[in-house]
Amino acid sequence: MTVQTKDAVRRTVGAVVKEASLAADRVMPRATGITLLIYHRVGLGTSSLVDLPVADFDAQMAYLAANHRVIGLGDACAEIGAPSSTAMKPGVVLTFDDGTADFVDNTLPILAKHRLAATLYLATGFVDGAIPWFDGSPAMTRAGLKEVADSGVVEIGSHTHRHLLLDRLPDHEIADELDRSIDLIGEWCGMTAHDFAYPKAVPPSSAADREVRKRFRSAALATPGANSAGQDPFTLRRTPIQTTDSRRHLAAKASGGMRLESILRDRVNVVRYRGKTV
Repeated sequence: MTVQTKDAVRRTVGAVVKEASLAADRVMPRATGITLLIYHRVGLGTSSLVDLPVADFDAQMAYLAANHRVIGLGDACAEIGAPSSTAMKPGVVLTFDDGTADFVDNTLPILAKHRLAATLYLATGFVDGAIPWFDGSPAMTRAGLKEVADSGVVEIGSHTHRHLLLDRLPDHEIADELDRSIDLIGEWCGMTAHDFAYPKAVPPSSAADREVRKRFRSAALATPGANSAGQDPFTLRRTPIQTTDSRRHLAAKASGGMRLESILRDRVNVVRYRGKTV
């Protein structure tokens, strides 16, 4: 099977899953709360499902700005930290993973245009190309990172130093990954990394969970749905956005829907990342 054929099959299956997820939303219970959306790449022009064209990303940000309460992750954590009996106002948090050059060139200007707050979960070891990105994406430079930090619209969190899966590392390496990332964000950006996202959204080992809780105020995975008051802030749910998401899909995801798609993806990833460290 050629690469093109595999890509076509993947997109066809994905389209079926998305429509099934929309249908399942009518019967699956949906909590009201704050939804974290995950973005990865914008405008690199690849065939990746997480590399959105600039025009599509701009349109999505315009839609969210006009139709949803978009808030920063710090504010979201404060609301989620309220007692479980608290009635929550729906909201959306924009999160971006990794830290590649397109975030500076394409994403940041659009966030500023629509006056939207966001969080960038940065894997510090790749800045300036010290480690090449696995998908060939161009690395963010230290100068670009400073521009992001100075923008006033982006909080910078940790995505580890080398983007390693923490559940398969020995305890001392877990601590080193986290501390190196925190130290470099402080050195390069002049800010504290308050929040953390697990690479590939793979759940932590007990040791990794313990070390993350020592250092951050929140940790994010990719389990589906909205986040509610009284929830453990170290199990934040996040929902990925893909190039194949229509306006209907985006609207559903921003409201905590399409949980079936995420559930199926998470089960596939258990097999996909078995035996891997990155």
